Amino acid sequence: MTGPELKKLREHLGEALGRELTAADMAKLCGLSAAGGAEKLRRWEVTGPTPKVAALLRVLAMASEHYPILEKFDVFDRHDVPVRDRAARRQAFREQMRDDVRKRLARS
Repeated sequence: MTGPELKKLREHLGEALGRELTAADMAKLCGLSAAGGAEKLRRWEVTGPTPKVAALLRVLAMASEHYPILEKFDVFDRHDVPVRDRAARRQAFREQMRDDVRKRLARS
């Protein structure tokens, strides 16, 4: 993940949550400390995050319609899921991801 991709992800997650995410919010999602975390996030928006953080952010990105559901999470296109139910299940999954992001942001 590049710096500009991280910056775009912040914008897209904010859109999915219905509010703008600050650098401090994204730092919190990345597991950075409150002291200095926002500044580190801003640097990553130029240079790109570490591979470990990028992997976490790829999972959280599934909360946004702009990003695909990762293959290991895609249980919707299996033969035992009726085609007519797949779109609703994908949407429910994205809502669940949004709730997870909100919970992560609410933690102190």
